[in-house]
Amino acid sequence: MAKVYTRTGDKGQTSLYTNQRVSKGSLRVEAYGTVDEADSVLGMARAFAAHDNVKETIYKLQKELWLLMADVASLDQEPNITPEHVTNLEHIIDQYTESLAPLDHFLVPGDTQGSSFLDVARSVVRRAERCMWRLAEAEDVHDVDIRYLNRLSDLCFTLARYEAEVK
Repeated sequence: MAKVYTRTGDKGQTSLYTNQRVSKGSLRVEAYGTVDEADSVLGMARAFAAHDNVKETIYKLQKELWLLMADVASLDQEPNITPEHVTNLEHIIDQYTESLAPLDHFLVPGDTQGSSFLDVARSVVRRAERCMWRLAEAEDVHDVDIRYLNRLSDLCFTLARYEAEVK
């Protein structure tokens, strides 16, 4: 039986996807850890979403976040996230927005369980984006990964509105 624990991180180091050892306190580990947190919150949003199309969309996003985490946890690799992923997020935002009333006021989170978790996901994704910007100030990152996070926060906002408004 394979064990979950390896003891290799007991001294504050971890391995990147490309096998380099780095501090668990590094900006890179912080960035992909925050993306992982966003993935978990999106999972909670999916569990509580009222609409099957939203659940399906979130599931696809979660799969893409694994690609994003691999990008951030890798050095000197071509990105898994592509400009087409970003464009696809824009298309999804546009599709859901067609069903929504024009936005003319600030929204207060909490109308439904699904929309509430999507609002939390949005804020975690924004934090992940800020982590990526801090990382980009110190190390090389793929700009497409940062653009992806920016659009993903917009999509989480749109999905939260959809969950709250569409009956």
